[in-house]
Amino acid sequence: MKTAIINAKIISNDTIIENGNISIENGIINGINQVLNENNFDIIVDAKNNFLSPGFIDLHIHGGGGYDFMDGSVEAFTKIAETHIKYGTTTLMPTTLTGSTEQIIDVIETFGNFIKNNTTNVSFLGIHLEGPYFAMEQRGAQNPKYIRNPDINEINSILKYEKLIKRWSIAPELLGALQLGNMLNEKNIIASVAHTNALYDDIVAAVSNGYNLITHLYSAMNGVIRKNAYRYAGTIEAAYLIDDLFVEIIADGKHVPIPLLKLVYKIKGPDKIALITDAMRASGTSYTKSILGSKVDGIEVIIEDEVAKLPDKTSFAGSIATTSRLVKTMWKDAELPLSDVIKMMCTTPAKIAGIDHKLGTIEINKIADLVIFDDNVNVYKVIKNGVIVHEVD
Repeated sequence: MKTAIINAKIISNDTIIENGNISIENGIINGINQVLNENNFDIIVDAKNNFLSPGFIDLHIHGGGGYDFMDGSVEAFTKIAETHIKYGTTTLMPTTLTGSTEQIIDVIETFGNFIKNNTTNVSFLGIHLEGPYFAMEQRGAQNPKYIRNPDINEINSILKYEKLIKRWSIAPELLGALQLGNMLNEKNIIASVAHTNALYDDIVAAVSNGYNLITHLYSAMNGVIRKNAYRYAGTIEAAYLIDDLFVEIIADGKHVPIPLLKLVYKIKGPDKIALITDAMRASGTSYTKSILGSKVDGIEVIIEDEVAKLPDKTSFAGSIATTSRLVKTMWKDAELPLSDVIKMMCTTPAKIAGIDHKLGTIEINKIADLVIFDDNVNVYKVIKNGVIVHEVD
């Protein structure tokens, strides 16, 4: 199968190629901005002078379309993928919440069954375990009854499924968390800092023990604190000061306001930032009430002002964002260069996940996962492995 995409504004690394074209054969990009003979192609896709981007990669997502991965069903995995592909997400990392050992393992096992016969048009990276090893004071909307310190017996029971796990978010100051970071590093599982009271020195220690990512920067973590009249740098300052640390941000304009989005970009730069939705089950719906986590014992939330909140409004409770909304917020509201926004939505997430050799940029010999969108980031076509899998007339 040979496909050509013509009349596109191709977002390629640091540039945008006007009136560009690409050629695809058997799902792989094999030409960029070449002189094309349209008779040589089975399919011609006219981008109509819209933008052509790599497929969006979401490293932190809990749900959408009325489903949550904590539902522990193949149907949930399927429906969440079907919801988010409409907004340009072609690759995602399914994310859990705090729960019992049994709940966490059930989700992992369900994922194992799902991935054997993934009928969706979305690629799934391994499971992202968000918790349950968190600082109680920084729990946010995580269920407090499941928050606990690392337990080696529990860890061993979970790591029996190491081939299905891609990432684990942990508060590194907890007893046993540094050892866990080293264990994950040895198993090629990403160790990430999250829901934490860690100070700068704690983060330095964490980096020395395998941690290389900050989960949803600014959400559920310390900035500068004061003890006995002295000021101490927190996790946020450590994220800025330690150049090797990647950070992810919920770029919905709610969790992190526009001035802070600009600050993160200015200090860390697009090569160290991944945009994430942190989307919960109400994403892609018109719900005004929903549940964060499992329908069995999840937490009730309200949806207002384009964000999920606890009913008492003391905390956000995940987002209802889509990846297209992240791109629009960073491009239109934060006024950042579109090529850098796409780098944060595609290239850097691919690097963090270790899949940048095949995804994340529009380059020859890479997989043709692509999105066509307009000046308002309305997604018109989603292409997976060179085939159109979603389109809007």
